[in-house]
Parts: sequence; C-alpha cells; structure tokens
Amino acid sequence: MHKDCERILLNEDELRSRVKEVALEVDARYQGKRPLVVGILKGSIIFYSDFIRHLSCPVELDFMVVSSYGSGTVSSGKLRIKKDLDKDVAGRDVIIVEDIIDSGFTLANLKALLLERGAASVVIVTLLNKKERREYDVAPDYNCFDIENEFVVGYGLDYDERYRNLPYIGILKREVYES
Repeated sequence: MHKDCERILLNEDELRSRVKEVALEVDARYQGKRPLVVGILKGSIIFYSDFIRHLSCPVELDFMVVSSYGSGTVSSGKLRIKKDLDKDVAGRDVIIVEDIIDSGFTLANLKALLLERGAASVVIVTLLNKKERREYDVAPDYNCFDIENEFVVGYGLDYDERYRNLPYIGILKREVYES
C-alpha cells in the first residue's frame, strides 16, 4: 500500500469482478445498438478501459475533459469543458463513463448538455457513488460501488494529479490534502 494511503478501500480483484459484472449488464441493454461510450478524462481512464473490454455490442469511443475541481478537494461549482467530443451525439445513445459521482454537479450538467445537443438517450455508468455528498438531482444508471464520504485515490482517481496509477482504490490520509 502507498505510504500516503490510510487503507485500501477496494482491491484489484474487487474492482475487476464488479466492473465486469456492470459492463455485462450494460452490454445486454445495448445489443443491436451502437452506443457512443464517452469517457470522462482523466479520472475514468482505467475504469473506462476495463469496462469497454467487456462490451460485445458495437461501440464508438470518445472522450471529454470536464472539471469542476481544479487541484482542490471540493467542487468549485463551475463546469469547465477542457476537451469536447469529436463525435456528434444527435440521435445517438450515449453512455457516460465516470470515475465518481460526488456532489453530482458535473454529471447533472453534462447529461443536460448532451440531451440539449440531441442525444437520443444518456446513461451514466460510474465506478464510485458518494450518495451522502449529492447536491444535484443525478443518479447513476449503473454503479459499481457506493462509498462513504472519504477522499479516495487510485485506479485513475487522483489528488493533484498524483496516485492515478495505484492498482486499487485507497483512502488518502487527511494530512496529505489538508496540509
């Protein structure tokens, strides 16, 4: 375990097993369709890669970079689109793959934006869901894990661009981000 982590919340085997299970559920829903799978960078990259490998339905891949955090630990309340989609979503079934839903601000606004752009449907798949932090009316259609209000890193999730490469999800020690 990394020295900056208090403990491991979800290990590699737990992540691998649950991601496959959720991906197979999503795959069954989209048989006979060709959804656009949108990864929200950078945090979802490892989850996204593992998730799409279990889809047998034909998919197109695209990415967005959106943020409401910057280098802090609390949402700024402002959605910034740093990299928009390359594909047109009009008439498309869109699957948003996100690392974590916290306040819900980012995904509530992103879902509304994609529907405004004419997406036929928008489904949210998230790795982690912090229900107790929710401030906006958004819920994942598919969720791998509900977690408590802890600051987590690893498996793509970061603090100030660090820890993304940890193969597990760990709880970051408070002194790391409160100093």
